[in-house]
Order: sequence, then structure tokens, then C-alpha cells
Amino acid sequence: MGLIEKIEQIDRQLLFAINGSNSPLFDTIMWWVSKPAFGIPFYLIFIFLLYKSFGWKNTFILVLFAGLAVGLADLSAKYLFKEIFQRFRPSQNLEIKEQLHYVNNYHGGMYGFVSSHAANMFCIAMLIGLWLKKKIRYSLYFLLIWASLIGYSRIYLGVHYPTDVLCGALLGMLIAFLVYKIIIQVKLINFSTK
Repeated sequence: MGLIEKIEQIDRQLLFAINGSNSPLFDTIMWWVSKPAFGIPFYLIFIFLLYKSFGWKNTFILVLFAGLAVGLADLSAKYLFKEIFQRFRPSQNLEIKEQLHYVNNYHGGMYGFVSSHAANMFCIAMLIGLWLKKKIRYSLYFLLIWASLIGYSRIYLGVHYPTDVLCGALLGMLIAFLVYKIIIQVKLINFSTK
């Protein structure tokens, strides 16, 4: 068995373990965690923390850059990965789709590599965490845990393999790091003062 086949086998085993750990309570929780509306209260908290740390003018600039970064992560996930690799989601894979547990009969789109949810959420988590790391201790870790919960929900729902989420997370964090470095290089904001 080659390396790719071994990774695919581990990927499926992890998917079945996570998706198979279902219960009515977790079905409800993971369904809501995976919905876009789940993030709204968090985004408002992030904006408030940025305002308290950097003032309104800088917060406006940071929110614009966050929007651009997430847009770039989302478009990259779709056009540089999903449309090129065309890896079927587990829920669309004829070999295994009947073995999975689905919540509210949700199956997602056709292709899943890489996870756009993971790319977007890890992008925003990494950016906010990098911006706040000197102001709020451990903020980056808490934000990455938040993004991980959302990524986990996508595996739980059977619409992504673990590697879809992992690679999406890496893509999002890379884009976030590059945007962070650009902001520092052009000296748009001084992250050490308000």
C-alpha cells in the first residue's frame, strides 16, 4: 500500500469515528456550529476587542483586511482546490455515502477538498489572534480552538474528510499570516499602541 492509499485509509477511519460518534444532542450542536449564523456573535466580539485594543479607525481598517483575507481564502479554496482536485465529499462518494450519518439530510456540495469553512474560519481566527496576541494573552489559542470546533463539525456532519479540514485550515492560516505581514510591512497599523 502506497503513501496516498495509507493517508486515504486513515482519513476514512477518522471520518467514520467522528461521524459515527453521533447522538441527538451532538447532532443539534454540530448542526448549529456549522451554520454561518453561529459565527455572528463571535464576529461582534472580535470587532469589540479590536476596538478596545486599537480604536475605531484602526478597527475599520482591520475589518476591511479581514474581509479581504476571508474572501481570498474562500475563493482560493473553491477555485485553486475544489475545482482543480474535484475530490468528492464523503457525502457524495458512492463507496461510503450510505455508511455515514447525516443531520437534517444535509450532504453539502459535490467537492470537498479543501474545506471552505475551515479555510475561512482559520483565516479569521489566525488574523484576529495575531492582531490581539500582544493585548490579550492566549487569544490566538482560543481562536484556533473556536475554528477547530467549526472544522470538527464539518467532519461530524459527514461533508468533509479530516484532510479536507486540515488542508483548509492550513490554507486559511497561510493567507492570514501573509495579510498580517503585509499590514506590518506597509505600517498601516501599530499593533503595540491604541
